[in-house]
Amino acid sequence: MIDFIGSLPIIGTPLISILPFLFIITIVVFVHEYGHYIIGKFCGIHAEIFSVGMGPTIISRKDKHGTIWQIAAIPLGGYVKFLGDTNASSLPKGDIAQPHSFNSASLRSKTLTVLAGPVANFILSFFIFMLLALWHGKQSNEPIIGTIHPEFSKSYDIQSGDIIVSINGRKISKFTDIYSFIYDDNTVQHANYIINRNGVFINTIGPFPTVPIIGSVMPVSPASNAGLKSGDLITKFNDQSILSFKQLQKIIVESDIKKQKIDVLRNGEIIKLLITPMLREFQNANGEIEEKVSIGVSSSLAISPFTSSVSFKESVIHGFQKTYLVLTQSIMQISKIIVGDIGFENLQGPVGIAHVSSDIAKSDISYLIPLIAIISTSIGFLNLLPIPILDGGHLLMFAYEGLTKRKPNQKYLNLAAFVAISGLLTLMFIVSINDLSRIFMFWN
Repeated sequence: MIDFIGSLPIIGTPLISILPFLFIITIVVFVHEYGHYIIGKFCGIHAEIFSVGMGPTIISRKDKHGTIWQIAAIPLGGYVKFLGDTNASSLPKGDIAQPHSFNSASLRSKTLTVLAGPVANFILSFFIFMLLALWHGKQSNEPIIGTIHPEFSKSYDIQSGDIIVSINGRKISKFTDIYSFIYDDNTVQHANYIINRNGVFINTIGPFPTVPIIGSVMPVSPASNAGLKSGDLITKFNDQSILSFKQLQKIIVESDIKKQKIDVLRNGEIIKLLITPMLREFQNANGEIEEKVSIGVSSSLAISPFTSSVSFKESVIHGFQKTYLVLTQSIMQISKIIVGDIGFENLQGPVGIAHVSSDIAKSDISYLIPLIAIISTSIGFLNLLPIPILDGGHLLMFAYEGLTKRKPNQKYLNLAAFVAISGLLTLMFIVSINDLSRIFMFWN
């Protein structure tokens, strides 16, 4: 589908760049606003408009409760407008709040309604991660071969279901023991295996576990720009034969930031590409940020573990764990920005997210699904920040009202909203400049 869109004259490339982003942001914002809407409705707050998109209305329909459901011309986000919600501070224009309006609702109802948006984002992420776990299953840690890389499956006498006893004399009691070979700087692409096949022990030759197979390609990276794909077997870098992923890492870290030649084996065919490594920031084992030359790929093993289905309970636990992981990482990144460990030049805005989305869609459109979950959690978290005009700012205002038993000064709130909008627009401008700079570097 993506290839077909890209082939359309004139509009193909722009559509590829923008459609994945619009797809993601529409889902995430719709779920966020629907969270506000459904809890507001439950609390007796009337929603006047529920809009998918911004700007002029294309099509609309009023339901039996008097809410106008509409699709707007600009497919970027959306909003829900509650009765009496006339400004960024959610305060009425007059002294009297209308019945069933947002401002006439109890403090508890307003708090629940505002909180429901970010919570809906977290619930969306949880369900996506949970369903992905049910769909893909889980990798067993037993030393059982699940799949073999296609380039090796016909070359060696190892099969799916074989139990690995040892590799190069190293005992393998669990599958994760194989990852220790990532530290080996081997000089050949094969290794000595002892396998248990249906109770019979066999000495045979198999692929070295950590040959330079690409596991994943980082979006908007030198690798994605060069056309590298997951599953590619790297055979040469600047005409030097590559036999292990460790060897590849050493060569890249020591390479110059200029065009380099890279050869990969894909579907039985050698493909020659050009790649320009770049300096990127990484977090080391101590949590510190350091810069290294990188091309933006992760490794994969020549053999993969056996995959089994997961129970519903396990999928629920997985959904919670993954959502919590994204949330804690978001908090960590914000804290690093505050203390200055990460500069503003590393922030991404809508332009950058759109670029990443389109790059992922061109590589493997199925990766957009977990990206929706990641962005949904991130947007939920960002909306909880105590900044006026965001949900967190409203919650802070409600907390003040609950503690002091009086409403905040409207003039102060309007001023705070103006400052917040100005700050967010300035930040948006900065991150957009960063995004465009990265895109120009990527194209060059």
